[in-house]
Amino acid sequence: MQIIISNSIDTPIYEQIASSIKESILKGDLVGGEALPSIRSLARDLRISNITTKRAYEELEHDGFITSVPGKGYFVKKKSEEFLKEEIYTKIEEKLNEVIILANTYNIEYSELKEMLDTLFKEE
Repeated sequence: MQIIISNSIDTPIYEQIASSIKESILKGDLVGGEALPSIRSLARDLRISNITTKRAYEELEHDGFITSVPGKGYFVKKKSEEFLKEEIYTKIEEKLNEVIILANTYNIEYSELKEMLDTLFKEE
């Protein structure tokens, strides 16, 4: 598992960690039942405090992405495909809302947006 954190952005480090792990789960790089590094181990690897790592894990647990097993550590929570797909749809909708706001700001018509999207899909 690769987690990259940056001190040059305004996002708190614990959020960067949680976001990176969430993304790995949504992409399928981390699967249900897979063990995560211990709090101490991850903190040591990232050269951050245990408290920061603990906070990231707590956020992930609160959001339902991981679970803690007393005495054993943290594990990726087993999720249904439907739940994971819904999480991905939510992320896409957030980005599309940003695009719609931007388009409205610059008076871009829906037909033009649709044409852009069609073109971009064909390029992929």
